[in-house]
Amino acid sequence: MEKITDKIAALPADSNYVSLEFFPPKTTMGFSNLRDRLDRMARALRPLFVNVTWGAGGSTATKSLELAEICQRELNLTTCLHLTCTNMSRKLIDRALEDAKALGIRNILALRGDPPRAAEYQDPNENPEDAIDETFTWAIDLVRYIRKTHGDYFCIGVAAYPEGHADESHPLGQSLEHDLPYLVDKTLAGADFIMTQLFFDTEAYDKFERTLREHPSGAFKTIPIIPGLMPIQSYQMIKRTTKLSHAKIPDVIMSRLDAVKKDDEKVKSVGVDILCEIVERVKDITSRTSGATGFHFYTLNLEKAVSFIIERTDLIPPTTPTEEEAVVEDITSRIPTLQVNGSDHEHEHVRRTSREDSRSRRQSNVSSENRNRVIISGRPVSHPEYEATSAEASIPAEPINSRSNTLAISEGEGVLGREATWDDFPNGRWGDARSPAYGEIDGYGPSLHVSHAQAVGLWGYPTRREDINDLFVRHLKGELAAIPWSEEELNEETKTITDQLVRLNSKGWWTVASQPAVNGIRSSDPIFGWGPQQGFVFQKAFVEFFIPSAEWKVLYEKLQSSEVQNTVCFYAANAAGDFVSSDLTGGLAGEVKESSTNAVTWGVFPGKEIITPTIIEEVSFRAWSEEAFGIFGEWAQVYGKGSGSEKLLEKAKADTWLVNIIHHDYVDKDALWNLLLD
Repeated sequence: MEKITDKIAALPADSNYVSLEFFPPKTTMGFSNLRDRLDRMARALRPLFVNVTWGAGGSTATKSLELAEICQRELNLTTCLHLTCTNMSRKLIDRALEDAKALGIRNILALRGDPPRAAEYQDPNENPEDAIDETFTWAIDLVRYIRKTHGDYFCIGVAAYPEGHADESHPLGQSLEHDLPYLVDKTLAGADFIMTQLFFDTEAYDKFERTLREHPSGAFKTIPIIPGLMPIQSYQMIKRTTKLSHAKIPDVIMSRLDAVKKDDEKVKSVGVDILCEIVERVKDITSRTSGATGFHFYTLNLEKAVSFIIERTDLIPPTTPTEEEAVVEDITSRIPTLQVNGSDHEHEHVRRTSREDSRSRRQSNVSSENRNRVIISGRPVSHPEYEATSAEASIPAEPINSRSNTLAISEGEGVLGREATWDDFPNGRWGDARSPAYGEIDGYGPSLHVSHAQAVGLWGYPTRREDINDLFVRHLKGELAAIPWSEEELNEETKTITDQLVRLNSKGWWTVASQPAVNGIRSSDPIFGWGPQQGFVFQKAFVEFFIPSAEWKVLYEKLQSSEVQNTVCFYAANAAGDFVSSDLTGGLAGEVKESSTNAVTWGVFPGKEIITPTIIEEVSFRAWSEEAFGIFGEWAQVYGKGSGSEKLLEKAKADTWLVNIIHHDYVDKDALWNLLLD
C-alpha cells in the first residue's frame, strides 16, 4: 500500500525507474492472457509501479477495477488507477475511490476525460444520484474533490503535454504556453507527481522540462515529472496514435520508419532503436534536476518491444542474490509435493528451508523444456527443438524462473518466448481476440475522434439515408477526409476496389472495412506487399457494411443457398444484440458448426512460420459490433435530441445490421463482388 512519491523518494538520487501502463482487455480471453503477461513483465522488468487506464465517462469502470485488483492484490504491484471525472455522476466517482481504497490502491492519476457533454448523456428520468455531475469540468475539479474527501490518503498524479494540449477552441491551438496556467493550478491544488503524454520530439520535451523547472511559481521545482513513452509497435499504429494525440514525429524519425514501413519486424526493430535513443536523450535532460529519473511506458498490453528498450537502456534495477533466489522460490514453491507410495513427505526431509533448498535442489539440464529431448549420438543434431547430444544434456541450466530467463522470455527468445509473445504483431481490431492487445489503441467505447464543430463541418446535417450514402461515397472518392467509423484516408490497396465499394454504398450498404483478394504477390509489391523480403502474401476478400434490415433478410437467404454457403463465412449483428453467423446456421442440414476462425491475410517468408496478421472471428466481431453501433449514437448526439439528423441516425441504428462477409476463393479476385453486386 505504498505511495508512488514515497517509493521515488526512497531511491538513490542517481537511479532510474520505470512504470508500465496497461488497459483492461476487451475480451475474457485477453484478460486471462494479460494476467500471465503482467506477472512475467513484473518479474523481468521490476517496474516501480503500474498504471491501469479508465475509460472516458466510466465506460470501463468494472474492468479497470478488476485489472487493478490483479495488479495490486494478486501480483503485489504498486498500482496507480486512472480516473476521469467528466460525464460521470458523483456517485460513480465516489464508488471508484472507495473501491480503490478497499483494494489497497493509494495512487490515482486524475484526468478530465472527454469534454463535458451532460446535456447529451443525461436521461431526465434517471435517479438523481446517477445524474452527471456538471461541477466536474476539468481535472483540477477532481484533484480538489479527492483532497477534500480523502485528504492525503491518495497520492495524486496529473497529466501534462510536452507539446501542449490540442484544444481547437483556443486560438493558439496546441500550445505549452496556453497550458501552463492550468497545469500550475492543478498542481497547486494537490498534485503529487506529473505524468506526460507520449512524445517523440526530445527537443520539445527539453523545452517543456526546462520551462516547468524554471517556472516563477515554483510549483514544479521538485515535483516528480515522469516522461511518457510509447514503443513503436507498427507503422500504422504509430501514425494513428500520433494523429489522435497530436504528438509530432520529427522528420528524421519519420524517414527512418518510412524506409521500412512495409516490414513489421523492421518497423519494430527500428522503433526499439528510436526509443532507446529517446531514453538516453531524456536521461541527459533530466540530469539537470536532482533525484531519480523515471520513464513511463505505454505498453499497449504488449511486452516484447518494451522489454528490449528497458533492458538496452539499463533501466532494470539491479537485483541482489536474495531477490533472485526469491523469484525462483516463488514459483518452485507451487510445485506439487512428491509422494512415495502414497505418503506425503512435505513435512519430512523433502522440503527444506528456502536457503537450503535453493543450494541443494538439483538443477535442470538443458533438455528441460515443455517436453523431453531425445539424446542422440554418432551424428549431428538435426532437430534441436527436441534432440540434444549427451554432452548438451548434461549441462545444468539456469533456474527457468530466474529474472534473466524471464526477461529472455519477454523478449521472445526460445520456445517459451515465442509462446509468450505470440501476439507481437497486432493489427487493430483485426488481430486475435485472445490477445490482451486486441482492439483499437485508443481505448474503450465509441468515439468520433472529432469535435462537434468538426463533425458538422465534415458531415453536415443529414436528414435522409441518401445523405449518408453520399458521405460514404465521397469518402471513397477522396472528397471527404473522414467518416464516423474511420478518420483515416483510404490506402492504396483499398483504392483497387473503389469502384465496387462505391456501387455498394450508392445503394445504401455502408462499408466500414474491406480488402481485395490477393494470390501470392511478392512481399515487396508497392501496393499489397508487407513483411520481410523474398516472401509472398495472400488475402481473402472481405467486406463489412451496414445494411437495412429488410435487405439483410434477402441477402441472408442468398448466403444460405447451396450455391454460396460453402464459399463464404459471414457474421451479422444488430443494435438490439441479435447475432447470426454461417457457423450458427450450419447450411442446409441446419446443424450448428464449431465457431470458425478466418485468417484473411497471411504471408509466407523464408525461414519463418506462416504469419497471419489479420483474423476475423466471432469473438472479435461481436466486440467490435457493439462499438460500431455505439458510434451511431455518438454521431446522433452531435445534433441534439429531437433534431431531424438525430432522428434519422437513431432510426438507421435501430433498423440496420452490421455484416461481415469473407469469400474463401482468393484466386478469383472478383468472386465476392460478383456475389454482392449481381
